[in-house]
Amino acid sequence: MKINIYSILKPSKDNFDSIIQEFVKMSSKYAKVEVLYIFNKNIAKAQTIGEKEAQQSYSETYEPLLKGYNIALDVLGKKVDTYAFSNLIENKNEVNFFIGGAYGFQREFLQKCDSVISLSDLTMAHKVANVVLTEQIFRSLCIQNNHPYHK
Repeated sequence: MKINIYSILKPSKDNFDSIIQEFVKMSSKYAKVEVLYIFNKNIAKAQTIGEKEAQQSYSETYEPLLKGYNIALDVLGKKVDTYAFSNLIENKNEVNFFIGGAYGFQREFLQKCDSVISLSDLTMAHKVANVVLTEQIFRSLCIQNNHPYHK
């Protein structure tokens, strides 16, 4: 299984990245998990213009990556518990998670995804969302493989 996490975010090396990489490493016996931060000139420029332009730039960046099973993280997405999250990614060859930029997603992009979920009703910094997501991915893989981490 291959799991890709795409975030509209400038890459950096900080304490969050260390935690994220630890969960990626722990997941590696069950799946190949990769975290990819994407931030280009088009996104930077669009975000200075306005919400519509920013959302359009996120869609243009992400749409070529829509392959396999695609899950967008959005504040209006379905709330799922850990078992439902685990079921969502179970028996998939490739799963792609998309975390939007500061302005969220266009509705049209969300409609192109197989699932739209919310990690919480709380607003989180992108790095915090990545920590929560990588931990839940590891927890889900443990559930699927009868590993005691979840208990």
